[in-house]
Amino acid sequence: MSLKSLMIGTALAAVSATAAFAETWNIAVTDVEGLERLQAEWGPFKTALEAATGETFDFFPVSSRTAAAEALRGETVDFVITGPAEYIVINTLTEATPLIGFGRPDYRCAIIVRADAGIDTMSGLKGQKVAFGDIGSTSNMLCPMQLMADYGVSPVTDIEAVHTARNIAHEALKAGDVAAIGINEGSWISSARDKDTSVPYGFFKVLARSGDLPNDMLLAGAHVPAEVQAMVRDKIIGNKAEIITAITTHEENGKYLGMDLVTIEDASYDVVRSMYTSAGYPQFDKFLGE
Repeated sequence: MSLKSLMIGTALAAVSATAAFAETWNIAVTDVEGLERLQAEWGPFKTALEAATGETFDFFPVSSRTAAAEALRGETVDFVITGPAEYIVINTLTEATPLIGFGRPDYRCAIIVRADAGIDTMSGLKGQKVAFGDIGSTSNMLCPMQLMADYGVSPVTDIEAVHTARNIAHEALKAGDVAAIGINEGSWISSARDKDTSVPYGFFKVLARSGDLPNDMLLAGAHVPAEVQAMVRDKIIGNKAEIITAITTHEENGKYLGMDLVTIEDASYDVVRSMYTSAGYPQFDKFLGE
C-alpha cells in the first residue's frame, strides 16, 4: 500500500469514528414531568454534558417511570437520570447499564419515634401503625422497611404500613396517630423537624438509621454502543466540577448540594434488590405505585 493510500485510509477511519459519535442522544429524568421543567431544572446539566462530550443531547419528557422504561426498550430514549429503586426495575425490564452515580451526602433512611412513647427497640413496633413515604421510594419506603427487617420485624406482616406525604407523617407521629415514621432522615430533619417549633428538640428520637444508600444515577440504554457509554462516563468524570455546578444550579436539585460524581456498577444495587424482597416485592419487574 502506498503512503498516500495509507494516509487516505487513516483519514477515512478517523472520519468514520467521529461520525459514529456524531448523533443526537435523547435523555430523560424519571421524576421530572414536562419539557419546561426539564429545561429549567436540568438545562444547565445538558449544556455542561454537551460541552464535556462534544455530543448533542435532547430532553425526552416522560410521564412516569414505566414510560421511561418503555422508551428505553423502544430505543427512543438513550440515557436516563433516575433513583436506585427505579433502576432495579428498569434494569430488569431493559438491561440498562448504570454509568455515573450522583453521590448524595447524608443519603440514608431512619425509623423515627416519639421519645415519650416507650419504644426503645424495633420489636416495640410490632402490631403498630407505621407511616412511610411514597410507595416505591428508596429512602422513604424500601430502605426503612429493610431497616425494620434487619432488626427482625417484618414490614409485611408485623406492622400496619401506611403511606403519606412527609409533613403529614410528621404531624401524625407528633399527634400519636402512628407509632413511627420510616423516612429519608436528612429530608425529614430539614423540611419538617427543624421547622417545627411547636415541640422541644428532644420530642423525637431515632430508633434506627441505615448506612449510606446507593446513588441516584445516569444510566444508558442497552442499545447505546459500549464505546459511547464509556466515552460519556469518562468525559463526565473528567469534567465533574463543571457538571456538578450545573446540576446544583437549580434549587429543585438542592438534594445534590455537596455531591460527587462517581463510576458505579450494577452489583452496588443488590442491597436495593434485598429491600424490594423484604418489602414483599421480589420480582423487580414493576414499579410500585404505578
